[in-house]
This record gives sequence, structure tokens and C-alpha cells, in this order.
Amino acid sequence: MSLFLGKIHYWLFDKILWFEGLEDEIIKLAQIEGLNIDEIASEINLKYGEKTENKNLEEIIDTNNIHGWLQSKIHSSEGRMASWTKVILETDKNNLVKLENVYIHQGIKAGKDVKINKSLLNAKDIYNSLNDYILDGMPCDRVNEVIISQEDMVEWKRRICVHKEIWEKEGIDVKVFYDLRNLWIKAFVNEVNGNFEYIQKSETEYCISERK
Repeated sequence: MSLFLGKIHYWLFDKILWFEGLEDEIIKLAQIEGLNIDEIASEINLKYGEKTENKNLEEIIDTNNIHGWLQSKIHSSEGRMASWTKVILETDKNNLVKLENVYIHQGIKAGKDVKINKSLLNAKDIYNSLNDYILDGMPCDRVNEVIISQEDMVEWKRRICVHKEIWEKEGIDVKVFYDLRNLWIKAFVNEVNGNFEYIQKSETEYCISERK
């Protein structure tokens, strides 16, 4: 068990916070749809735990179990997201379009945030920046394997799925999660550099490629 916080821990923590920010937007949608968000949040938080406290990482993390603490936060945040998604879709299946719009908007927002500080001029840079946001389990899970890494294209495949159990526990096909996230990624890539596009080549293979 590590007793020291490193750059990778802060990086992962920031990804968790971003995902929880997306959760906030989903909850706003639930409120717009007239749902009793206080009552629902109470039930969901009881099941999965509450959102991360608004404090610095070093103030709240269990330094005796850094890996376990971060992993539990990932599972907690994704469990809540799956639960809110389920509630919204159960209210009205047509709400899927509204969920899609939330993900697209958040992908654009993340892209705009990136452009404030740097320019992403090639596929490698875009892929690396994408992974500053996308939450795919712990780094040691090695979810994605890069197949091609070039200036004009990065292609990767998903080795394993760390989301299926969480989403299907809530009775949602994990494909719903991937479809929503694909919209987020597509919007993000287009925003950071419109000369590139995100393409899903198969169920488990993806690429960021320069537009022809």
C-alpha cells in the first residue's frame, strides 16, 4: 500500500471529478424532467456513496490505501451515473435524446477547456488529452491497447470492459453507456481540432484520424 501521492493519483482524481461534473448535469436534467432529485439522490447515495468532498485530494484520501480509495471512488461515481441514467430513461424513453445532448455539450465544454491552455495539433496529442478525461477503471486495468500511433492517426482497441457489471447491475445495457460516451468523445475531438475526427471502427476498436 502506497503512502505517497504521485502525479498519477492527482491525474486520476481529476478524471473522477470531471465525471462527477457530468453527473451534476445529468441530475439537472432529472430535475428539469420533474423528478424528486433529493429523494432519488438519497437512495442512490445510500447505495453507492456520496460524491467526492470539495477538498484537496491530500485532505480526503486514505493514504494507507491510495489505490483502493481511488478505485472505490470510480465505482461509486459510475454506479451513481448508471442509477441516474436508469431513473431518467424509466421516466420517458425519449429522454435518451436529452441524455445524448448532455454528453455532447460536456464533450464540447471539455474541448474548450483544453484549448484555453494548449493546441492539439496531431492525433497523438488529442488521444493523450482525451485520456485526461475518460474514466476507464484504474490505469493498472489496462483497458485500452494502442495499435497504431502516428501523427495523423491513433487507433486503439478495448481489451476488457470495466463498465458492464456496473451498468447491468442497474438493468441498463452497457451499450447505452458506450453510445453516450462515444458522442462525448466525438464532440471533444471535433472541438479541440476540427481537422480530426473520432471513428468507432467496431464494437471494440476506435480511432482518431485526420479528416481526408
